Amino acid sequence: MTKNLHIEHPEDSILTGDLSVLDAFLLPLILSLKIDGSPAIIWGRNPATGRQFVGTKSVFNKKKILICETPEDIEKHYSHKPTLLNILMSCMAYLPITKNIYQGDFIGFGGAKNYRPNSLTYKFSEVVTEKIIIAPHTKYFAVSDLSDAIAMPLLDKLENSRVKFIQPDAYIANNTDAFHVCADLIEYAWCLSTRVDFVNESTAKKIKTNLNHLIREGEDIVPTHFEDAGLCDANLIELWDTVREIKHIALNECRDNADFSTCVMGDPEPIQGEGYVMLTRFGYFKLVNRRAFSYANFHNTRFVPLPLRAS
Repeated sequence: MTKNLHIEHPEDSILTGDLSVLDAFLLPLILSLKIDGSPAIIWGRNPATGRQFVGTKSVFNKKKILICETPEDIEKHYSHKPTLLNILMSCMAYLPITKNIYQGDFIGFGGAKNYRPNSLTYKFSEVVTEKIIIAPHTKYFAVSDLSDAIAMPLLDKLENSRVKFIQPDAYIANNTDAFHVCADLIEYAWCLSTRVDFVNESTAKKIKTNLNHLIREGEDIVPTHFEDAGLCDANLIELWDTVREIKHIALNECRDNADFSTCVMGDPEPIQGEGYVMLTRFGYFKLVNRRAFSYANFHNTRFVPLPLRAS
């Protein structure tokens, strides 16, 4: 279990010298399909009051906490955001009463086949008859306050006649329990790591900013450029790139049984999906092709999103 933290890319996680992800690839893990919905919806029973609530990630805020237990609460907090207000009102009306706390991505309202809540389009074979579509992925444990909630993977399936819960099973090809196919390259990464000067958190943040910029612009990532700029030694970026290649090999081994197809940036040809999240004893890591999907996300304003109720 873990606090509600950002899920890291495997290659970004090694910059400060934490190489646990290399072990994580080779140990038993749990996979889930990464869904590109928006916004994130949190719902369940508020441990502080015992009442049902809905909200966004702001329910976990330390200061400006926005927890909605009544329609009046939604009006109070989100009257200036009519689209979000409509989504939360519908979630309050249709999500089932539960003693638990869940998080999921909002995909859209029922009545259509195709949905694009963010950069990706999800295409169902039949019109969705349920009122709303949610992709749940996380369950929380909280004793007295949502700000101290602890996250854990959602392993049980949610069912309701008014909500289409999207929870495809994800697994590794050939039904293996780990990415053993990566073993040789992981061994190379360990050897390379002995020649690396790792950096502190502050420098790692700067390196990530530069890496994201290069990815966003579709430019090559050249290790010596980082050394010339005084950010880090070239070997660190070589190791970063090696771990990224390990991730791509692992990603190629991922499978799922989703009952919908996925397309990106208006391309009618289906793709495998945005990626997967792997839960390991060392925490969560996301397996995503950053070249393909970071570009799409960074340039999301280049096209007009489909309405939440798409035809």
